[in-house]
Amino acid sequence: MYKEVGTVLKRYRSGKVPKAFKVIAQFKHWEDLVILTEPENWSAAAMYQATRIFAANLKEKMTQRFYNCVLLPRIRDDIDTYGRLNFHLYQALRKALFKPGAFFKGFLLPLCESRTCTLREAVIIGSVLAKNSIPVMHSCAALLKIAEMEYSGANSIFLRIFLDKKYALPYRVIDATVFHLLQFRNERRELPVLWHQAFLTFVQRYKKDISSEQKEALLELTKQHSHSGGITQEVRRELNNSVCRDEELDVPINEFL
Repeated sequence: MYKEVGTVLKRYRSGKVPKAFKVIAQFKHWEDLVILTEPENWSAAAMYQATRIFAANLKEKMTQRFYNCVLLPRIRDDIDTYGRLNFHLYQALRKALFKPGAFFKGFLLPLCESRTCTLREAVIIGSVLAKNSIPVMHSCAALLKIAEMEYSGANSIFLRIFLDKKYALPYRVIDATVFHLLQFRNERRELPVLWHQAFLTFVQRYKKDISSEQKEALLELTKQHSHSGGITQEVRRELNNSVCRDEELDVPINEFL
């Protein structure tokens, strides 16, 4: 039966999906049934419907597995083949965020950890993250994980997008991001503009949440890694005109009376 369902999904464009597929998430051996349908051959519209069904009906860990084994390779293949993302697949990504924990663990973090995520992939997938609301708890966890990873241009794009959401981040996440930046103090190569952009976004959004010691270390970092396009100058301006979390304003009390 499910091989026949796969034939339908291969040609699917719109309308109702086969009833047998709509209830597939109810079976314990749902993965085996999905494999029988040959998900690599599903149409883009069918992939959207599948993501919608699984995000709504599977438990977190099972949804995570679907994202990792089915959705992620399909998204990457489409971007690699066409240089852009099919509308239905873009909508599937948006629908996948319905379960943010599963999305990060099954899709985004494995993508970042692969060390093969291209800048085009990061920009396209990042646009989904930027345009949709994500609970701060899940975003904080993703920020921590990405900050701990080995550097890549794609990871810098994702960091900048999360930082630009202007969450009220816990100090633990702030400190991890500072540590991520300071890891480059001994880097001799010229750092790419993506790194400098992430650096600037961080100080623009969270300069008041760093400690004075971190501020001095970041200012020193700007001397070691400078961008000729003016980004570093802006970073210094932001830092020099900021009051850190452990500093007190030296303002006479009568100014408030």
